[in-house]
Amino acid sequence: MLSLAALSLRLGAPGRHSSRRSIATVISGFKTSKLVRERLKAEVELMKSDFSGFRPGLVVLQVGDRDDSNLYISTKLKAAAEIGIEAKHVRLPNTTTQDEVLRSILAVNEDLSVHGLIVQLPLDSVNVIDSELVSNAVSPEKDVDGLSCINAGKLSRGDLNNCFIPCTPNGCMELIRQTGVSVAGKHAVVIGRSKIVGAPMHDLLLWNHATVTTCHSKTADLPEQVGRADILVVGAGQAEMVRGEWVKEGAVVIDCGINYIPDETKASGKRVVGDVHYASANQRAGFITPVPGGVGPMTVAMLMENTVQSAQRLLLKNQPRR
Repeated sequence: MLSLAALSLRLGAPGRHSSRRSIATVISGFKTSKLVRERLKAEVELMKSDFSGFRPGLVVLQVGDRDDSNLYISTKLKAAAEIGIEAKHVRLPNTTTQDEVLRSILAVNEDLSVHGLIVQLPLDSVNVIDSELVSNAVSPEKDVDGLSCINAGKLSRGDLNNCFIPCTPNGCMELIRQTGVSVAGKHAVVIGRSKIVGAPMHDLLLWNHATVTTCHSKTADLPEQVGRADILVVGAGQAEMVRGEWVKEGAVVIDCGINYIPDETKASGKRVVGDVHYASANQRAGFITPVPGGVGPMTVAMLMENTVQSAQRLLLKNQPRR
């Protein structure tokens, strides 16, 4: 049976006809992220009442002044403020050296009032900075992006309750849960193997008891692999590469792609599309995420969830309950 959330997602969807199956149910990232944010706000209020004056703390560390990074950061700061998280934006100049970045990270690691640290990538500096080294300098207990090798290693070994899961895959799992479709026993296909999306998505599905196939640029029979998927998660970075006719009928399709293609009808001359050809895929899928409005809003929501979770862990560890 479908969950209540899944049934609510179906409201407004066209009915089924005897001559053909209906189009896919849209999984709204906006609706689901709102539910997550409301839950987190209540949890923060509870922490504040149990521990007088306490607020979860988040630091966003930026190097340089890229416009796209500024936009992403403003979205994170706004979400944090709505939930009740004390968020601070630390911007270092584009002349910052690697040692200076590492010293800034160490200072935040040692600050007990901060429970989450995000290093905004890419690092926009005139100097060479090893982003992998920087990501791994963040304390695993404050690595709410889930990008350090410690958290990645724990996830790969199935230690899900003792690590931070990268926000986009975590958001994808929440969207899948909203459909009411059980992951256990299903055949899941992940397209892409990036450290941020594809690889952790594989691990997360595996430890939730799916049989998982990862596809990538060297996969020879991609349409055949996609056609086997009960659950399909795509993070390939290629506009509309997955065609609707490849998709298994009734599948859950989660599209992590954000791509721009020419569109003369738009004032900007372009529009945003995912990695899945939506118009054809929604004729065969059972559930599908739109782009925009699907995975994107969930990424920020799950970042907030990791921050609240970090604060809860540190409270239990360091502060006696009154």
